[in-house]
Parts: sequence; structure tokens; C-alpha cells
Amino acid sequence: MFCSFGKQRLTYILAEVLVRFALIAIFFATERAQPFTRVIQPEEWWLYKNPHVDKTTVSTSRLFTVAICSPIVTILLFSGIFRDTRNDCIPGLLSSTLALALNGVVTNAIKLSVGRPRPDFFFRCFPDGKTPEGQPSTFDLECTGVADTIIEGRKSFPSGHSSFAFVSLGFCALYMAGKLQCFNSFGSGHTWRLLTSLSPLLLAMLVGISRTCDYMHHWQDVVIGSLIGLGIAYLCYRQYYPPLCDENCSRPLQRAQQELPKVKSVHDLYDAASSSGPLLPTNAVKHM
Repeated sequence: MFCSFGKQRLTYILAEVLVRFALIAIFFATERAQPFTRVIQPEEWWLYKNPHVDKTTVSTSRLFTVAICSPIVTILLFSGIFRDTRNDCIPGLLSSTLALALNGVVTNAIKLSVGRPRPDFFFRCFPDGKTPEGQPSTFDLECTGVADTIIEGRKSFPSGHSSFAFVSLGFCALYMAGKLQCFNSFGSGHTWRLLTSLSPLLLAMLVGISRTCDYMHHWQDVVIGSLIGLGIAYLCYRQYYPPLCDENCSRPLQRAQQELPKVKSVHDLYDAASSSGPLLPTNAVKHM
């Protein structure tokens, strides 16, 4: 029976991993796809004449380093503090990796469908700032810049940096809020718990703001990208964890559904079940 349970769990984890690999493959495929070529009207060009910056405040490599490592570090740190690393790492990693992969697909799908030019698109299209005769044309735009730079310049909406920052650090905020029980009867009213759980969102917000300072995105791109990332982070978190107001919000959902004793202290959070002995069914208690 134990072997059967182990095989079922292994099959489940393998299936989950394959889903994530499929999402990652779709993400990389859409990264190379060309976006919709949106017509730019003459009165719109002022929106896209901001200077082109070669070196951005938060580079793509730095963004993905933070996005990938932050949930892992948070899960290991908080799981270690609460002495439940083995039981909580797998749900935490499944939840965070699903959020990251799904966010990449959703963000790229919208980018390709909308094709909104970036604020610096004019200087991507005409690097020297000089336009040939008859350009910029509304229906027959002929750019003189590098093709890849021009294609990337039509992927402004929504902001990928903002969505990835908020999906990663938003997950960290949700995970920390659950572990610290910020919104249930045990942990509510403790300001340090709330501030600790909200701290990752401040960093995510700064990443989003930096994209407008670098003239890489319009403010609408950053706002919608942030909402997409935060929304996906919440949806994926709830796949594996109960609501933050639940008494068992600090435990993964599969464990929280078991009939474990209620926790009175954060220190015995994961020792309660093991120290209480086997649980009896409700009908058995009635006959005692």
C-alpha cells in the first residue's frame, strides 16, 4: 500500500513537472514570435519619441535571477524556521513554478496580440533621429533600425518586467503572509507580521517604476502587468494553499484538509499532528 501511494505521488509530481516544461516551451516559442503591427497615427508619435536607453536599471538577466531565486529562498527560509521543510517545499515549489511559467505565457500572448509600441519606438525605428522622405508613414512605415530592436519595440503592453516581478515577489508575499498567519485570528493585529509579508511587494513596485524611468514602458503597461502578475500569483498560490484568513493557512492545502488539531502557537505548528497520536473518526468519538 505504501509503495502504491509512493508511485501515485511520483506520477502526480511528474505530471506537474511536465505541465511546467510545456508552459516554458510555449513561453520561449512566443519570445521569438512577431507581434501585431499596430498602425501609428501621426498625432500619436509624440508618445513614442522618448530616448532609447541601452542599459536599463533592471536588466532582463537580473530580473529572471530575482524572479526564480526569490520564491526558492523564501520557501526554504520559512519552511526551515517552522521545521517542516520536507512537507512544505514540494507544494511551495509547485505553486511558485506554475505561477512563473503561466505568467510568461499569458504576458507574451497579450504582448503579441496587442503590439503596442514602446515609448522609445521612434528611436528604435530611426536610430539617428532622421526620417527618410515620406516617413514616418501611417500605413507604410519603413524603419531604418535593427530588425530585432524594432520587433522588440512593439512589445510594450503589458510590461513583462512588472508581471514577472509581481508574480514572483507577490507569491513570496502570499507565502510569508500564510506562514506568519497575518490575516487569521492568531496572527492578525501584529504589525510586524503584516509589514514583513508586504515587503516583497515594495521591491516589485520599484521594478515596475524603473521601467517607466527607462522609457521602456508606458504607465498603463506597468499597471496592467503588475495586476496580471499579482493575479496569477494568487491563483497559483490558492491551488496549493488555503485562504489567508483560514486557521490552517500556514499549511499546504493537502495537509490542511486532514483533520489535524488546531494550532495554538506558531512554535508547535507542525508538531501538533505528530504529538497528538492517531486521529479518531467522528463516529468513533460518539461511541466512546
